[in-house]
Amino acid sequence: MSAVDYRRALHRIPELDNQLPETVQLVQRILAPLPCRVFSPITGSVCAWFDAGKSDAVAFRAELDALPVTEATDLPYASVHPGRMHACGHDAHTAMVLTLAEYAAEHLAELPRNVLFLFQPSEETTGGAKDLCQSGVLEAHKVQCVFGMHLWPELPAGVIASRKREMMSRSCEVSVTITGRSSHIAKAEEGLDALAAGVEFYRRAAALEAALPPHLFRLLKFGRMESGTVRNAVSGKTVLLGSLRAFQDEVFLDLQQGLREIGQQVQADTGCQVAVHTNDGYPAVWNPDALYDRVKNLGLPFLELEKPVMISEDFSWYQRHLPALFFFLGCGPSPALHADNFAFDESILAKGAAFWKQLAGAF
Repeated sequence: MSAVDYRRALHRIPELDNQLPETVQLVQRILAPLPCRVFSPITGSVCAWFDAGKSDAVAFRAELDALPVTEATDLPYASVHPGRMHACGHDAHTAMVLTLAEYAAEHLAELPRNVLFLFQPSEETTGGAKDLCQSGVLEAHKVQCVFGMHLWPELPAGVIASRKREMMSRSCEVSVTITGRSSHIAKAEEGLDALAAGVEFYRRAAALEAALPPHLFRLLKFGRMESGTVRNAVSGKTVLLGSLRAFQDEVFLDLQQGLREIGQQVQADTGCQVAVHTNDGYPAVWNPDALYDRVKNLGLPFLELEKPVMISEDFSWYQRHLPALFFFLGCGPSPALHADNFAFDESILAKGAAFWKQLAGAF
């Protein structure tokens, strides 16, 4: 079977988080005839170990989980699970790595290193990469580096791209709740205006982000603001919902702390209660210089991106654990990732798989 066949089979059976019984069984079935050891270090995962008799190993990663999206593609191989869809390309990533596993089986004696294939759950939810790293599977198999790839609609079809250092951002959700005291607007002095406090918080937060040097890639934006009940009453409550993204940990943490300090200042200035909450999110995908240069010097064909992207990916957990390098595979003109009509030219799968084979054979 080809990468396209594998992708279509996976696309029909999308599952969520780490509850992936059909997906896991399908991947295990494809791997079963190959000369590898198949095992599962964490719930919803599949790992395949190809022992080429070398002293260390390289790993390739793909994701198994899908999204809670109702598919609207009308493809003949569309999801048979209502309300679930492979709308982020994980089916494609898994299909290409399965094709690479077949290549490894055919060329085991020629491989420069042992190879570990990591099919992980929960990329879209809790970060299955972190759990897989914490399982000890990388150390147990003497993995020296990890490679991963993601479909990318903003690149020409079949183009593979990467960049040094900043690749995909660290991110977290920002939730700000401001509690004031409502009063009739004709007696505004008896209230505490949570709307005015929210506007002031927003203004100061924007100024905080704008004050950073332009060479630092970052983002601090609010996409939703809710406040008040009627036009003639002072607002008693405001909620702002936004996102914080950056690449350097120190920049990210400074902005988080700055938001908390703004909350304290606005509370002192307005008398409203201000609660600022940020969640953990994923670290930044940061491609290490040495590994990037090493792969670049192999002469493999990939484009160097001019700028990073402000989207997050849990591949970053592998990079916190050991050297790891991430790539994009261009989809050409296509709907956006996570859209209910996401689809792409499947001919790009052969190009992605060919790149993986070249890398595995040369690295």
